[in-house]
Amino acid sequence: MSLNILIVDDHPMTVDSYVNLLSDTEFQKELPIFIKSHNCEDAYNKITFELKQNKNIDFALLDINLPPFKKLNISNGIDLALLVREKFKNCKIVLLTMHSEPLTVDKIIKGVKPEGFISKSDINFELFPVLCKRILDGEIVQSDTIIESQRDLFKKNINWDNHDNQILILISQGVKTVNLPNYIPLSMSAIEKRKASIKDQLLKEKGSDKDLIEKAKNLGLL
Repeated sequence: MSLNILIVDDHPMTVDSYVNLLSDTEFQKELPIFIKSHNCEDAYNKITFELKQNKNIDFALLDINLPPFKKLNISNGIDLALLVREKFKNCKIVLLTMHSEPLTVDKIIKGVKPEGFISKSDINFELFPVLCKRILDGEIVQSDTIIESQRDLFKKNINWDNHDNQILILISQGVKTVNLPNYIPLSMSAIEKRKASIKDQLLKEKGSDKDLIEKAKNLGLL
């Protein structure tokens, strides 16, 4: 039976390249059915259409940075991945990115648990279909840059959960502490305790939010 493969990237040439590479009979004996998209809104509409047709999406290749669908608060490929995960339980999700900041990578791995997480800088035409085949066959695949990013986090002895990561990332984006409960399902006091713990680990002494973000950036966490 043909695989249904969703491919979302804001560069049409990249989407077409993925299609060509996965159309080889060494990847799948039967030619897959490709669902192509270049932004979050169109991808959402195509996912919804497949659901209405009672069709599965078996494999999803999602770029992380995508034009958002603001109306439904689907900001990027991570939000799309969570939607695909919810609607198609058995779909294998592969996230592709140019970014490898340790905290962002860790947040994505813990939040989405993708079957594949690949830095675009690690792949070429030969390697890409090989990695996709391994993922389809049941392996969890992370490319070298993603693995190194996780190793960097481990070396710094930082093992925060997803909420800790979100606190630091949101503060770096300019969100005030008082507004963090709007983004994270924790009480104000719980957030303040976590923030104090993060400051203690990174600054070893008291400092402002600006000092905290500067230190995280210097460590390569953001």
